[in-house]
Amino acid sequence: SRRMGEADKHLFNVEGMSARQCGTVDGGKRGKTYRLVTREILLYTDPKTGQPLKTWKNPFTGEELDVIHVTNDPVNQPARFPRNDKGELYPWMKKFGGSVNGPIWSMMFDVPLFYHNVLGGDYQKQVGGVYHATEMFDFSGDTNSLVNNDFAHTHVDWVRISDWLPWMMMTGREGTIYFHASGIKTETYDEMSDVMKAYIAEHAPEYKTAPPVDDERPNETSWSTYKDDVKGGKFKRPSRH
Repeated sequence: SRRMGEADKHLFNVEGMSARQCGTVDGGKRGKTYRLVTREILLYTDPKTGQPLKTWKNPFTGEELDVIHVTNDPVNQPARFPRNDKGELYPWMKKFGGSVNGPIWSMMFDVPLFYHNVLGGDYQKQVGGVYHATEMFDFSGDTNSLVNNDFAHTHVDWVRISDWLPWMMMTGREGTIYFHASGIKTETYDEMSDVMKAYIAEHAPEYKTAPPVDDERPNETSWSTYKDDVKGGKFKRPSRH
């Protein structure tokens, strides 16, 4: 956490995964491209045991709270075609979006987010309550695997700076929460940690595979899945201790 006038607090650890696949999309005059489809999990874990938290004591309020882990299904990216309707190549398609340094390629991009929060009401512009965050990604890997059929070994770093999580029950208090994580692309499901595989087996078996490439469902976020969990009765109101 980061708040004005006090030292940052280590709130919990995280462990995440994405089940993802790409499929080719033919746009005719617009050219061929790919569509990326994904399911993703982010677990909030105990710093001592590494196990997913069931409850968490809020250091700012003293409340003992149920923890709602992230299970977003789907998180898909639309197809972006390389050419316009006239068949003309877009300028941004004329050059690789990252950097190549001999055997290593790298790419970075930022995702600034500022949008209507599904947990808010109809007057968010007047009273606040929009979701405000920034996600920052760094990818790197083996250059040769980009142009052949080898498995593309890839490393990823991820940073997110955002508002408080909804289950933290921060009641409008000033401050932000930030995450910093790194990981790799795995070749098989079995290469993931025992903690993640145990959680998936018990709570989310569908996350063993990615959605179908033609999946047209609207994307989920941490906020929409939280709202669904509240409606579905998975979430209990906080008990004060």
